[in-house]
Amino acid sequence: MDKWLVINYFCNMKSRKASETLAITTKIVLPNDTNTLGNLFGGQLLAWMDVIASVSAHRHSKRVVVTASVNNVSFQKPIKHASIITLEAKVSRAFTSSMEIFVDVFVEDQVTGHFEKSNEAIYTFVAVDQNGGPIQVPELIPETEQEKERYEGALRRKQLSLILAGKMKPSEATELKKIFLED
Repeated sequence: MDKWLVINYFCNMKSRKASETLAITTKIVLPNDTNTLGNLFGGQLLAWMDVIASVSAHRHSKRVVVTASVNNVSFQKPIKHASIITLEAKVSRAFTSSMEIFVDVFVEDQVTGHFEKSNEAIYTFVAVDQNGGPIQVPELIPETEQEKERYEGALRRKQLSLILAGKMKPSEATELKKIFLED
């Protein structure tokens, strides 16, 4: 194997701070993005969230990434035509080859400039090699309180997803047991 490929591999496996994975984009809701009520199509918002989440996952892994799942989507408030929205994505936790990414959506008040959170989603991406197989990703280092909360919750969310998919026995879900069972 080429020594530079080996060096590059190990350099890319360096742990990364959650802040290094931040990806932000701003969109304006155009007529083609809306439904008959003049609100942003949920599917359009999901597509925008998927793209920004993939940028965040790539920033963490430095690899090609693919969407594995959309674990949670919250359409808390409708987003009207002509709204200016900002999507912020950040990796909340990295596992062996997968990464959980939180996407927060904010609507900007065009008069005051105030941002109000309107939606959020949790995506899971997997880093893949040239053949499409999963490949290891670096460890994530949370720093802020929010990053630490999301990091801690990620393992519980992963275990719950694995149980629901029939890939883990409930008795093996160590983090979920801590919540539901007393010592």
